[in-house]
Amino acid sequence: MSTIVISNIKATGETASRAVSGVAAAWANLQGTGTPTLQDSFNIASVTDHGAGDYSYNFTNNMANINYCYGGGGGGTGTQLVCVTNQFTDHPTTTSAIRVHVLYENGQNPWDSPRSTVAIHGDLA
Repeated sequence: MSTIVISNIKATGETASRAVSGVAAAWANLQGTGTPTLQDSFNIASVTDHGAGDYSYNFTNNMANINYCYGGGGGGTGTQLVCVTNQFTDHPTTTSAIRVHVLYENGQNPWDSPRSTVAIHGDLA
């Protein structure tokens, strides 16, 4: 397989180009009720279920270092809000996976959300 090296990209139908470094290194859309199921993803090999609202997203291709950034969210039905965080000292960020906690509305209760999403930006190894 060949590799094309570029610094900017522009998708079909877009009017602006963007730096390749701004494209997500990995992302996922997870259906978390019952048996967690990836609805769609990029660079996510699998998801490990550690309990209610507690998941590890395992990368297909590792990150270059642990200094990547992430964001997430999601929801269920009605006005439910979801907070996705990995700011727990007992679950340090690694280059091979990110462990996140999905928290319901008040940001305190773990929850298996019908839909939670995560996007990871950073350098791949």
